[in-house]
Amino acid sequence: MARGKRFRSADWFSDQTLLGFAHRSWMKNQGWPHDMFDGRPVIGIASSASDLSPCNAHHRQVAEAVKQGVFAAAGFPLVFPTMSIGETLMRPTSMMFRNLMSMDLEETLRANPIDGVVLLTGCDKTTPAYMLGAASVDLPAIMVHGGPMLNGKFQGRDIGSGTDVWRMSEDVRAGKMALSEFMDAESCMSRSVGHCMTMGTASTMGSMIEALGLCLPNTAAVPAADSRRMLAAHMTGRRIVEMVRQGQRMSKVVTRQAFENAIRVNAAIGGSTNAIIHLIALAGRLGVPLGMDDWDEFSRDVPLLVNLQPNGKYLMEDFYYAGGLPLVMKELGDLLHREAITVSGKSVADNVDGAKNYNPDVIGTLKKPVKKVGALAVLKGNLAPNGAVIKPSAATPALMKHRGRAVVFEDNEALHKLVEDDKLDVDENCVLVLKGAGPKGYPGMPEVGNFPLPKKILKKGITDMVRISDARMSGTAYGTVVLHVSPESAAGGTLALVRNGDMIEIDVAKRRLHLDVSEAELERRRKAFKPNPAKAARGYAQLYVQHVLQADQGCDFDFLRGGSGHKTPRPNH
Repeated sequence: MARGKRFRSADWFSDQTLLGFAHRSWMKNQGWPHDMFDGRPVIGIASSASDLSPCNAHHRQVAEAVKQGVFAAAGFPLVFPTMSIGETLMRPTSMMFRNLMSMDLEETLRANPIDGVVLLTGCDKTTPAYMLGAASVDLPAIMVHGGPMLNGKFQGRDIGSGTDVWRMSEDVRAGKMALSEFMDAESCMSRSVGHCMTMGTASTMGSMIEALGLCLPNTAAVPAADSRRMLAAHMTGRRIVEMVRQGQRMSKVVTRQAFENAIRVNAAIGGSTNAIIHLIALAGRLGVPLGMDDWDEFSRDVPLLVNLQPNGKYLMEDFYYAGGLPLVMKELGDLLHREAITVSGKSVADNVDGAKNYNPDVIGTLKKPVKKVGALAVLKGNLAPNGAVIKPSAATPALMKHRGRAVVFEDNEALHKLVEDDKLDVDENCVLVLKGAGPKGYPGMPEVGNFPLPKKILKKGITDMVRISDARMSGTAYGTVVLHVSPESAAGGTLALVRNGDMIEIDVAKRRLHLDVSEAELERRRKAFKPNPAKAARGYAQLYVQHVLQADQGCDFDFLRGGSGHKTPRPNH
């Protein structure tokens, strides 16, 4: 079949010398016919499937559906694996490996005869990792999210992964729930393929894909077990071939307007605070200015529209049936850049204007929101000069303005030991402070920010306290939790200087986080402090500690900001 446009893959497959012979010949050992090398677009299908990443294990089937779509559009589909980072098993934290996975994808794309790529993601960090890697190469790229699990079912009611885990775990510690019941629930929660079905980080990042315009419309929330997930995969395979022919590279879609849209959508859905870190990192790869102040500015006037755990009642399956993300984006109206172009080839307005609301209890309106309070706020002050984050929609309203005595835990191990001690000097008015959980300090910035309350407090019936750390928290979690304090304690941030008994003030309305200690005393403590990043003797962990940026800069590596493009590398012979 003659082809008019010359694609990047022609540098490999159209050569009539030894190199072209070798490239085609070895590929033919898989049974590919000669006309697959006739100049048609070569489509890479990047798969993060792994038995070690349960959320993504079904991607093998999803990849096959994408392949059929590519074939239908006269493209040449080639599936390739990358590392897969699963939130549920990896230690010390999957966040530590996000940048490594992005490097894996970036170098694979650049080194191979790929004209466009379909990215199969699902579990929390696989989505931003693939976005980062693809952005650095800037080929035509489109994403297929693996989709959420079906609703969990336990004792006649729906339960949500993550959110109900935290809740039931605290009930066991407080003596409200039998351990045997807790054990029964684990087999009832994850009852299909897919990722967490709460509005945790996985669902949030799937929604961010759609808000940025990186996937086909109304595909972010399709349950993984629904046949429409495979339909979305097939149609995505068709669309990527068109994108390559049209030259629609990733940088033409993910613009400043797209980021502003995503920030507002994240506020409306009550999305995970993790989205802040990932999108700031993505903007850094694309050269788009984006910082913590932008997140606060574009979130302030957006109420919570989606009634999902951990901010509300329902789960992702209900969200999809109610109308999904297109309905939320339609409701936001002129708060969004409706003219922004998406990978569908159409504008945001074209994608969402036909959406209908089939369950107003799940998806509210600007006039009748689920909560008037926003889903996110950025706090600053002497305790967090570069910013910290709180999720008011999942917090206790009475604690949004609070002053309390600091109870300090120097690291996560000390925390878990001391919170079980009934002799711990703490009451419900105190402010719990955890150090050593940032990007350099742990390393990797784990999801320990929503750390457990002291047992003696739980026994009093108290279920929330102000907690402050340089850690992250799971998007499925809840509570009055201040996260991402920057600079982190291990890098010499003010958090490192907090001592037991210091008074801390939080005022979310004024976006203030203040350590009530004089500057003279802080300077005295600062001079005595020695930064203590985590020790990493070798390999990737050492690279991570040496080069990771702080949370307010997206925790990317300093040497990965910007991109290297998709120029064909030098030949291998």
